[in-house]
This record gives sequence, C-alpha cells and structure tokens, in this order.
Amino acid sequence: MSRPKISIIGAGNVGASAAFKVAETELADVVLVDIVEGMPQGKSLDLMEMCPVTGSDIKLVGTNSYDETKNSDVVIITSGIPRKPGMSRDDLVSTNTKIVKEVTQEVSKRSPDAVLILVTNPLDAMVYVAHKVSGFPRERVMGMAGVLDSARFRTFISMELDVSVENIHAFVLGGHGDDMVPLARFTTVSGIPITELMPEDRVNAIIDRTRKGGAEIVSLLKTGSAFYAPGVSAVEMAESILKDKKKILPCCVLANGEYDINNIFVGLPVKLGSGGMQKIIEIKLSDEELKDLHVSASHVEELCKKIDTMNII
Repeated sequence: MSRPKISIIGAGNVGASAAFKVAETELADVVLVDIVEGMPQGKSLDLMEMCPVTGSDIKLVGTNSYDETKNSDVVIITSGIPRKPGMSRDDLVSTNTKIVKEVTQEVSKRSPDAVLILVTNPLDAMVYVAHKVSGFPRERVMGMAGVLDSARFRTFISMELDVSVENIHAFVLGGHGDDMVPLARFTTVSGIPITELMPEDRVNAIIDRTRKGGAEIVSLLKTGSAFYAPGVSAVEMAESILKDKKKILPCCVLANGEYDINNIFVGLPVKLGSGGMQKIIEIKLSDEELKDLHVSASHVEELCKKIDTMNII
C-alpha cells in the first residue's frame, strides 16, 4: 500500500516546521515546494538525513516545480509574505492574494482530489481566495487558525494554573485576528470549566493575550512571525484527515447557514476525517458569544469584498 502524499507549498519556517512534523511522525511522503532555488532541495535533504535517527521511512522531495505535487492527498499552503512588526494581517492582503491565487491554480490542476489547508495570512480571506480559484467543494478547502489559537489559549491556561496542557481543551472560534472568539465556557481542564478555576479578570487577561498571541511573537522576533506552532497545527489537521480520525477541531471553513452565518469563511468547530470537513458542529452559544462570532465573521466578509474589488481573482 502506498503512503499518502502531502505537498507543502512554501519552504520557509512554517513549511519546514510542518515538513519536520510529517517526517518525524511518518505520516506521509512529503513534497516541499518553493520559488527560491536550492532552499526546498536543501531542507528536504536535511530532513531525509534526519529520518534514520527518527526511524521514519518516508520520502521527501524538494523542488521549485509543481509537477512533483501531482496526486497529493493534502496540500498545505504556507506561501506568502509574513507579518512584520507594526503590520496588520490586512496589510498583507494584496500581495498574498496574488501568491495564493497562483499556488492554488498550480496545485489544484495537478491534484484535483486534494484537501487544501491554508496557513497564509490574512488567513480567512486567503481560504476564500483558494476556494474561489480552485472550484473545490467547501469540504476540501479550509484554513488553519483555530487549532493554533486554541493551542495558544491552552498554553496560557497551563502557565496560569500549572497543569498539564494535555488536560486542557480549549475552543477559539471566529476569524484569525484580534476579534477571534475564545470561548471560556467551553474551555476545560479535565472537564472543569476554567471559569471555575480562576477569577474572571484572569480569564479575560488570558483571552486578551490569546487574541494578541501572533503579534506578541512578531514583536519579540522582530524579523518574522510564529512558525513552530502554526506548522504543527496544520499537520494535526492533515493527520485527522489522512487517518480519518474524525477529530473535532476549530478550522476556518465556509459557513452555509451554520450559526446564522451565510457564505463566509470563519473559524468553526469541524469534524475532520476522510475527504476533509465531514461536518460543522453547531454548539449552543449565548447571545453575546453569537454576537461576537457574527462581528468576527463580518470583518472577514469586508476583507473578502475588498479582494473582489481588486480584480485579482
């Protein structure tokens, strides 16, 4: 039986971190694509030379061409310019729209049955671009944001309570930006809501830090943005799809009436399995939580309308 195939477009820090995780866990064969000559070839060779140590029998290919991506099961798209200090995610729109359009055209014609996982920012808008350009059904075009944002939320809760991250289940919905919606009510430590384990002001402080999690790392690094956590978060989604694990993860997907949101890409709880998104899980939100989710979705909608007026796609 042949191994599944994951193509990772963009061999920068995020793409290389994702490739490392795929190789280490022996999840799939990897094709690493980048426009910079020699970089994907060098990184994939380095990863191949790691495999005897990790005991991973997989094949890694680095290339500047899309031809090697043919018949991929999953394509993870990380291509684009990263955020710099002082830059909002929206500042990236024009440049990254052009990049994501071109990448999507190239991979979708070579792998018409693949699931596309976007990591490029501004995330929700880039998933919209990939969906429009590929023509794929909504089940097979999604964005990695909620997994990362939830991981950040879990990290800060673990630091606050001094408990294992494995005991913490967190849910962050909405757009991948400052108006994301971390749901404290549905965030638990071994089933106990965090609202019962810490005072309201600490919960609110952690929610605020989660919303600014990406910007915090950008300001510390000064020359780029986060990459380890985004890379492995995309691979968690790919693993659930390839192994048909049916994990329920917060992902950026196209809402068609769920949560009273229509035709907008936004972070929602999704069952991920064979073929991609199998179901959007609808949980009962309070009026305030639903309002926050709608505000977040409306900002994504505005951004997508801005992209439409640019006449790029």
